[in-house]
Amino acid sequence: MSAPALRPAARPATDPAEDIARRAVAALRLELETYPKPGLVSHVDSGSHADMDAGSFRASAAALEPFFADLARAGAAGEPMAALRRVGIAAEAAMRAATGGVNTHRGAIFGLGLLCAAAGAEGPGAAPGRLGALVRARYAHGILDGPELLRAPGARARRRHGVGGAPAEAAAGFPTLYGIGLPALRRGRRLRPGEPEAARVEACLALIAHLEDTNLLHRGGAEGYAFARAAAARLVAEGGVGLPDWRERATGLHGAFVARNLSPGGAADLLAMTLFVDAVEGAAA
Repeated sequence: MSAPALRPAARPATDPAEDIARRAVAALRLELETYPKPGLVSHVDSGSHADMDAGSFRASAAALEPFFADLARAGAAGEPMAALRRVGIAAEAAMRAATGGVNTHRGAIFGLGLLCAAAGAEGPGAAPGRLGALVRARYAHGILDGPELLRAPGARARRRHGVGGAPAEAAAGFPTLYGIGLPALRRGRRLRPGEPEAARVEACLALIAHLEDTNLLHRGGAEGYAFARAAAARLVAEGGVGLPDWRERATGLHGAFVARNLSPGGAADLLAMTLFVDAVEGAAA
């Protein structure tokens, strides 16, 4: 009588890393499906960008999903920043292959990738504030001590204008996400119950008003940067999406950004990260 055949070990019903990656991609898609976002690409138009559209963003998000899963696994394994950076480099190559060389999500690969690693390290049920705290504790030194791409627009803007940009935000545990993005998202939900797009617009406007966005500095200089932040802050201060004509006001601001060729790409990245953290930590709240 022959011995029974060995059966392959059953895979878990759900892979935690793949679930984290799905949440990350869902956040990118929700960011895209938000309009009006001043100067930014959405499902409605391409904002201030002639080289990208909603299709390129959708292709990019799909291409990044396996790399977000790899970053979650790296976080769960306690890998250092250097290992995360290697995955990020491969993710950027996949993004550019999917978009014909266009940079759609480089900032999100960095910031959202770090949050995926933190989510992988934390496991299910991350407590409020925990992902940012983990990024700060585990990776701050590696973030600030890492290589700088000297010709990258964000790096040039940081040097020229003396702002910290995305590296400083991440190394500090994403204080703008937790202090501005999440409260604004939740405020938008209270102002417009049952209108999730309006809540995302509220968060986007608040982030533009407060973030040291090197994309704005690169495209508009100090004058464009000041205009963008002041205009977004004014709309939020006057009531944001709680205004009866909020959509018309935000659409007008979108047009003003496009006319000045302004694009707050850092705020767009941080909006996606805010949505991801809200989904991951909110589930445990």
